[in-house]
Formats: sequence, structure tokens, C-alpha cells
Amino acid sequence: MDKQARIYVAGHRGLAGSAIVRQLQRRGYGNLLLSTHAELELCDQAAVRDFFQRERPDYVFLAAARVGGIVANSSYPAEFIHSNLAVQTNVLHESWRVGVKRLLFLGSSCIYPRDCPQPMKEEYLLTGPLEATNRPYAVAKIAGIEMCWSYNRQYGTRFLAAMPTNLYGPGDSYDLNNSHVLPALIRKMHEAMQGGLEEVVIWGTGAPMREFLYSEDMAEACVHLIELPAEKFEELVGDTSPPLVNIGYGEDLSIAKLAQTVARVVRFRGSLRFDTSKPDGTPRKLLDSARLNALGWRPRTHFDEGIAAAYKDFLSRYP
Repeated sequence: MDKQARIYVAGHRGLAGSAIVRQLQRRGYGNLLLSTHAELELCDQAAVRDFFQRERPDYVFLAAARVGGIVANSSYPAEFIHSNLAVQTNVLHESWRVGVKRLLFLGSSCIYPRDCPQPMKEEYLLTGPLEATNRPYAVAKIAGIEMCWSYNRQYGTRFLAAMPTNLYGPGDSYDLNNSHVLPALIRKMHEAMQGGLEEVVIWGTGAPMREFLYSEDMAEACVHLIELPAEKFEELVGDTSPPLVNIGYGEDLSIAKLAQTVARVVRFRGSLRFDTSKPDGTPRKLLDSARLNALGWRPRTHFDEGIAAAYKDFLSRYP
């Protein structure tokens, strides 16, 4: 990409979007188009059309989404499917209308079947039932992948869908009701440590396996993909299969092990109690990232190092 190319990052204040912005800035891209939610409501079709007609971006990173953990997905299923469908439909359609050169749509590993073979390859998409606790969100993201593929086939666009595993890092949400498991554990452990509590309660059995990727590594992967030489990018967005690529860490661990790791970093020395009356969610979600690895990308940040950086970010934002 030309360093002065007009690059729109949708959702630039979120965990994924903010990391992508930092990565682009590190690489010398100086013409970033950034609009807050107050400045541009992405669910508003007319507003999105006006924005694209006015700004006419060359490249787009679609990182804007309604996201959350099991509690949020279970509490607001209508909002999760409506908001995500509206945002991605508006941005993808207007990107086609103004001739965006390349677009990267960010999804989630929850697109794969609940009982998917492990590790999960891109071709396992739509081969089995989804996890019930996040099905509305997963269906919306699957629709986004299909939309990218459909526009590529019919209109010759170059839209690519990237599916990161569970993300964490600077700018994460630590809301106990709506956040994902890792930031929620950081906050729980910290508040328990500060309050002198002897126990932290964790949802589920602790048995499910999860993979976690530091957000800065994810951003590096996203920019790496959008910068690929034409022939490599064409292989990913060809007509014969969904334009889909996984972004994973390569290793997973149990929720129980995750909780122990967070407790060690936060220095919470109390006990951990697992509330088995609460849902576990998908038993295991480990991505196969061989396709991306073959293109020259691998994660840089060791998990313990990433957790420490995430806790430092939490302390800086929630003193």
C-alpha cells in the first residue's frame, strides 16, 4: 500500500481497531480515516453512504462490532445479531460502491461448529451446529464472510475475512457483565486482591479449553494480510472457497489454568471456586493458523508476557 493511501479503520477505539491503528502508524501510514461512534453511526445506512462518498477510502479494516462474553451474548441476543448485521452490511456495501481496493473484515472463532474437530481449519465452516450461547453473534459473522465472498464473485471486489481467536490487550473492556473471560478475570482478581477477599468465583467447570492472542499480534497479522503481494492476496480471495483466514496463537489452555495464570500475575493468593451451575460454552476452540503461518506471520507475544501487559493497561485505566 502507498503510505499516503486513504485507510478507514471502522471501530478504531475498540480492542482490535485501536491495535490496528497503532500498527498502521508504526509502519508509516499517515492518512488514516477515523470516526467515533458519535461522529458516524455505522448502523445508519444513509450516514455510512455519505461518509464513504465524502471520504472515498482506498482500504478498509472492518473492526467495528458488538462483542462480549457469555453473559452479554445471552442477555442481548437481538442486539448482537442486529447491530453486527447492520454494521457489516452497510460498510461492505458502501466499500463496493466507492471502489475500495481491499477490505479486511474481522470475525471470530465462534463461527465454527460447537463440536468442531481441533484445531479448527477454515474449511470446517458450516459443517455442524453452532454453540447456543453465542449463536446470534456467530450467525452475523458467518453472514459477513458470505457477503465478502458474494461481492468478490459478483462484483470483483477484494474483500477478505480474518477470524481471530480470543483477543486481549490494551483497550480491552473490563466490564464484569459484558466483557470476555480474560479481562473479566483480571478485574475480578484485582478487586479481590485489593479487597482482601479469600475467594474468587468463576463461571463453569474450568474445563473448557481456550486460545488467546495478544491484540498487537492480531493487528500485525491484519496489516500483513492487507499488504500481501497481489498474487498471494488473490489466492485468499479467489472464487472457489470463502475468502477466510484464521489468526490464532497456536496453543490453548483450560479456563482453570487461565484463572491460575491471571491470579499469579495479579498476585491474588486466595482460592478459586468454579460455579458449575453456570454454562461452560464451547468445549474447545483452537484455530489452525497454518494458512496464515505459510504467508509469513507468527505471533510474537508470549502468553504470560501478554497477561502482564494487559494487567498494566488495566491499572492505567482503572486506578
